[in-house]
Amino acid sequence: MDNTGGPAVVDLAAMRDVMAELDNDPNKINPLIPVDLVIDHSVRVDVARCEDALKQNMSLEFSRNKERFSFFKWASSAFNNMLVLPPGSGILHQVNLEYLSRVVFKADGVMYPDSVVGTDSHTTMINSLGVAGWGVGGIEAMTAMLGQPMSMVLPGVVGLKLTGKLKDGVTTTDLALTLTQMLRKHGAVGKFVEFYGEGVATLPLPARATIANMTPEYGATMGFFPVDHVALDYLRLIGRSDETVLMIEAYLRANKMFVDSNDPQTEPVYSSYLELDLTKVEPSVAGPKRPHDRVPLKEMKSDWHACLGNEVGFKGYGLPKEQHDKVVKFDFHGEPAEIRHGSVVLAAVCSSTNSSNPSVMIGAGLVAKKACELGLEVKPWVKTSLAPGSLVVTKYLAHSGLQEYLNKQGFHIVGYGCTTCIGNSGDLDESVSAAITENDVVAAAVLSGNRNYEGRVHPLTRANYLASPPLVVVYALAGTVCIDFEKEPIGVGKDGKEVYFRDVWPTAEEIEQVIKSSILPEMFKSTYGSITKGNDEWNDLAVPEEMLFPWDPKSTYIHKPAYLENLTMSPPGPPSVKDAYCLLSLGDSITTDHISPSGVIKPGTPAAKYLLERGVEPKNFTTYGSRRANDEIVVRGAFANIRIVNKLLKGEVGPKTVHVPTEEKLYVFDAAMKYKSEGHDMIILAGDEYGAGSSRDSAAKGPLLLGVKSVIAKGFERIHRSNLVGMGIIPLRFKDGEDADSLGLTGHEKFTIDLPSNISEISPGQDVTVTTNTGKSFNSTLCINTQVELEYFNHGGILPYLIRKLAEPSKEQ
Repeated sequence: MDNTGGPAVVDLAAMRDVMAELDNDPNKINPLIPVDLVIDHSVRVDVARCEDALKQNMSLEFSRNKERFSFFKWASSAFNNMLVLPPGSGILHQVNLEYLSRVVFKADGVMYPDSVVGTDSHTTMINSLGVAGWGVGGIEAMTAMLGQPMSMVLPGVVGLKLTGKLKDGVTTTDLALTLTQMLRKHGAVGKFVEFYGEGVATLPLPARATIANMTPEYGATMGFFPVDHVALDYLRLIGRSDETVLMIEAYLRANKMFVDSNDPQTEPVYSSYLELDLTKVEPSVAGPKRPHDRVPLKEMKSDWHACLGNEVGFKGYGLPKEQHDKVVKFDFHGEPAEIRHGSVVLAAVCSSTNSSNPSVMIGAGLVAKKACELGLEVKPWVKTSLAPGSLVVTKYLAHSGLQEYLNKQGFHIVGYGCTTCIGNSGDLDESVSAAITENDVVAAAVLSGNRNYEGRVHPLTRANYLASPPLVVVYALAGTVCIDFEKEPIGVGKDGKEVYFRDVWPTAEEIEQVIKSSILPEMFKSTYGSITKGNDEWNDLAVPEEMLFPWDPKSTYIHKPAYLENLTMSPPGPPSVKDAYCLLSLGDSITTDHISPSGVIKPGTPAAKYLLERGVEPKNFTTYGSRRANDEIVVRGAFANIRIVNKLLKGEVGPKTVHVPTEEKLYVFDAAMKYKSEGHDMIILAGDEYGAGSSRDSAAKGPLLLGVKSVIAKGFERIHRSNLVGMGIIPLRFKDGEDADSLGLTGHEKFTIDLPSNISEISPGQDVTVTTNTGKSFNSTLCINTQVELEYFNHGGILPYLIRKLAEPSKEQ
């Protein structure tokens, strides 16, 4: 499971034997439980409710997810060497960095480097501390949990040289977005990226963590920073003893793994090279639909106007020019209000990307403080929230006095973990929602997250921009993304004077002064010294006593999955695909959010109908993510994203498709069930970057349960490709320069895949011929990378393979 999918997550850092030193308990699993839904916390609507947001959200979490929490608590006692960190402990990447990381281990007289694989793509945050680690899908992770080795093709390594130093006023987020754009353009999918050069020494460890966290967004497997004196200083800050830090330094120096900026540096050898002068980085945001579509802040207003008029796509909404300046007036709880295209209705300081970084969190607090002193207030219809990744953030914001000012601007703490960044912000005010939907307003969200794919952040915010935490606060104050901060005021102060961006933006010196006085080692020690104690609701939670989990057939949250039904001891061999229909024909950058959304379950959808039939009221539908432990929801949620563009629908947007034989327009689930009942195989056509985004394995399980046999794409993201193989779905890549459009494929054909029935006749990366009933034929590449993956494929996926392997000893007896 992954943390982006809902409250429960498992970090496979725990499955490594390098956890031997952690509390004298090796191989611990670390499930961290983020907030499911953020309640409304508009600062001027219900202050009492705002100030109690965290408590109310935790109460909602337990009421909605009691079954899931009970399952995890049961697991912690049913399995050896498994640690569950209670709800509200923080986000797992941050806890990895501040608590679980060891950098170097010393056990039984042997020393060795730390390493980790985690079931979330942003596990790479740990790369900032010199720890080799990356995210894998939950399917692949099970191989490690059950003692199987993990295989991979040796990746290329991109050397990215950093020179110079960031200018005052430029944040680490600006740098991370610049690097994301740069590396996407270069082509880093499936590669390691290592940062080196004199500029690295100028970056504090939390700044490196922000860059490493964004690794999935630039497509790489790792975004690695070697250990240097900056890393050692950070280890002391988070409470590691001097003895431990000296041991780490000595080991790494002895093995030539330590970088000392005082020593002469030689140019390393890499597969490819890039270079960035940090003095050239400028304030930026990214959007409105992808994290690598960076926009310099000074160009934001002109870029926004261009997006409104551009044809529908990653940078366009296709609106006629005469509609660009449309103003919608509405009544907000008795007060006159108005919104227009680009109005900010959601502003969130969230996600592990930035909430590990004191400079931008303190920066956000200082913006709020300056705004309060000048008499500026965030408009009450802008939904605001603050969701740190660590409880330490709460302590230093309180110690500095800045949380008070954030509260006054509506940025109350609502939880610790994935909130708005994964679509768990909850509903907008009814009057705002009506103004948007009834007038087709392209409303905006601004968040300090790492992903802004269509339909991910909120169903009513069609424009979603990634920005640094202080910029999030500024945009909330301005109330629009259609603004030139250099020329236009963000508001009018209490003295009637116009207030500009420069009036509220803190200097680097101001931020550094607060950091030095407010962030203390004791904060880390006290936080993690009690992290396993939990709260009353968690500690009072009753769990089953059985060693085998007692499945409740009435549960709509946890359901015994169908993945292993009718399993035989003999592997079935490679699947045959003959005369398959195209279930969906998709374009580029189809993310796991498109394939398996985490957002709210809408009435009328197949998942909603399933829940209604089982007595669940619409107000309790919650989200696809929170119900992902139920395979019946997984299959009905596959391709249920409200913004997905399926070419078979010829311009219509949404979770439907065309049943080709009858030309009926149906929900994807209903069409797939119709194909299955008719005995037809199904395939999916897709463009480049298929499966980008979260590592969630449900994005492979859902298509499998629908009956999809193969995905033929222009390119795959690393983790999703692995997940498809792990579920026995054939990943095929079009040859270079080709795709469905260039080959004239409409999606109305029948497809036959010429794959040998004997696994011994198949090799990783071989050519596979695909033919259609219209006479077209083309070659594709089989995206199975290793012999181990071929073995999984032969068994119908990783799960059947592992079950058969586990059953072998009893078979011999």
